Amino acid sequence: MTALVPAPYRVAASREETDDTQTLELVPVEGERIPYEPGQFTMIYGFGAGEVPISISGDPGVAGTLVHTVRAVGPTTEMLCSLSVGDEVGIRGPYGRGWPGPERDRDDLVLVAGGLGLAPLRPAIYRALAERERFQRLVLLYGGREPDQLLFRDELEEWADGEEIECEVIVDAAHPGWRGRVGVVPSLIERLDLDPERTTALVCGPEVMMRYAAAALLELGIAPRRLHLSMERNMRCAVGHCGHCQWGSSFICRDGPVLDWATVGPRIGVREL
Repeated sequence: MTALVPAPYRVAASREETDDTQTLELVPVEGERIPYEPGQFTMIYGFGAGEVPISISGDPGVAGTLVHTVRAVGPTTEMLCSLSVGDEVGIRGPYGRGWPGPERDRDDLVLVAGGLGLAPLRPAIYRALAERERFQRLVLLYGGREPDQLLFRDELEEWADGEEIECEVIVDAAHPGWRGRVGVVPSLIERLDLDPERTTALVCGPEVMMRYAAAALLELGIAPRRLHLSMERNMRCAVGHCGHCQWGSSFICRDGPVLDWATVGPRIGVREL
């Protein structure tokens, strides 16, 4: 079992993504960075503030640093977002079940993200680009509330301008000067021309967005086993002991956070779960 005692990590860099979101690059105080798979998360302990689960948002192929993108939504995450270079945190993990690879070589991969949901998908994008020969098409569809709420804007521009990944970005409400699309992410899915028999889809974002995105992908013919969602809710201990994240017969911290639609579909619309 992964150690339950947090290991000390030091902030090597901090970058502001939006007015309430920071990307932290962490390095171990001693030893090597923990290995991880795209889609996994760690428990970050802010000394004197508490512990929270945060998905890893860096490149799994880059040694040395552990990257997390944190939105300030409570006392602990506000403390983490205020950290400066040289400050220390505790890290437990990695935990959970990450994003799957392609079922077959030369399959298509569609990644659908909403808001902060791009952060858990970012490692999967990095890995897919590093293994580009394994895929026929790579497609990223990303939506945010407003242009200034989009994450990783430099990378989005780089991906959109390149040829290795098809990248489309949409916002709910545009600012003056925005030249991109306006609307919701499922409207981008409806426009896709793909072969559902050879497509795997990865989806992460607010649950309401994931429900509509999943419906649009299923409408295109993607099989439930090929549709994967990251269900990050109510995780506290990360090892399935406290029971806070139990969802039906699953513990999200242990059996997820990435689950296929065959598991998610019957549960996601039930208010009591």
